[in-house]
This record gives sequence, C-alpha cells and structure tokens, in this order.
Amino acid sequence: MENVKNGKKTILVVDDSTDFVDVVKKMLEVDGYAVECVYSGAEAFKRLEVKRPDLIVLDIMMPEMDGLEVLARLKGANDTSSIPVILVTAKDQHRDILAGYQMGGDYYITKPFSSGQLISGIDLLLSSDHS
Repeated sequence: MENVKNGKKTILVVDDSTDFVDVVKKMLEVDGYAVECVYSGAEAFKRLEVKRPDLIVLDIMMPEMDGLEVLARLKGANDTSSIPVILVTAKDQHRDILAGYQMGGDYYITKPFSSGQLISGIDLLLSSDHS
C-alpha cells in the first residue's frame, strides 16, 4: 500500500526533540518529500492507524517507549512490517548499531549527520523492494 500525496513519498519522522524534527523536516521537504512528524512512539502508532508512510525515520533514544521498542512493534505487525525504518541516534557503538539491525532496522545513521547521508539512505530504501 503506497501513500503518495501529489506524487510525493511520505516520510514519518519520530523523535522527542522538536528541534531535531524541525531540521529533518526541512531537509526532507527541500528534497521533495511529504513529511509528517510525531514526538513519541505512542503518537507514531496513533498516526499509523490513520495513515501509512512510505518510510519512517525513528530516533532510538526517546522516553517512555524507546525507538527499539517501536521498531520491534512495527516489524512484528503484518500491516507495518514492510515499512522501511531508518534508525537515528547518537549511539555509535558497534553493539548499538548491530542491535538496531538485528531488531529489523533497515538503515542506521548516527547524529550528527548531513542531509546527504539521510537522503542517500532514504533514496536507497525507497528505490529497493522494501514496499
């Protein structure tokens, strides 16, 4: 199920930092993506009940429900398991990156990152057979 608005791919950004979300939203909109933003895992699941994005950019370190818990729920549900997920975090240890991939993350970016790094990951995932 593809969700395209005016021919644009929709990306859901999930992060508890409003500043980070604002920066990422601007990066993605400049590159032509439709962007929706939520600030917690719970909000992400409420949003997914209404609208399915083409890709999710998910912060790992969030209060209440962290990104890995959100990822596990996404990948464990039939209706969301095929949505590509880019994990974004300040955790850059090999074991953290490995854990993200083992839980089903499709791409992993450590903060800080450039818009080019994020767009490259998105382009890679959206051009492959993830959907």
